[in-house]
Amino acid sequence: MNNSLNDIQDFTAASTGGAFQLSALRGKHVVLYFYPKDNTPGCTTEGMEFRDLAPQFSKANTIIAGVSRDSLKSHDGFKAKLGLPYELISDPDEVLCEMFGVMKLKNMYGKQVRGVERSTFVFDKNGKLVREWRALRAPGHAAEVLEFVQSL
Repeated sequence: MNNSLNDIQDFTAASTGGAFQLSALRGKHVVLYFYPKDNTPGCTTEGMEFRDLAPQFSKANTIIAGVSRDSLKSHDGFKAKLGLPYELISDPDEVLCEMFGVMKLKNMYGKQVRGVERSTFVFDKNGKLVREWRALRAPGHAAEVLEFVQSL
């Protein structure tokens, strides 16, 4: 685990539901999942899996939020299209992406491009980072995260 991640106490960021502040969610577990781009196949799969399991996350006292570099306008459309019952955080300046260390060089069509590495972070009800997944594949991931938060 990146040592600086242990130091994440709080942040506030623009989201589809207004300002998203981590410390305001104390008393609940928080799942932050970083994804590369709205309306792409893997990101759509991941968003729908978290959507479909949202009632079970809620029963486990857990808030879900997705994070990408897309604009709030793009997020609003993506959220409406998929019927996502949770907020999407816009990080166009990569502040959160850098804070969580998810920006990586990736190969796309034979070229190196800088992009978001699909990653998920879980904070416990005291705001402490308790689990992270990096370089993950979307299918089935939301169920794995749910199983983890149910064990907290």
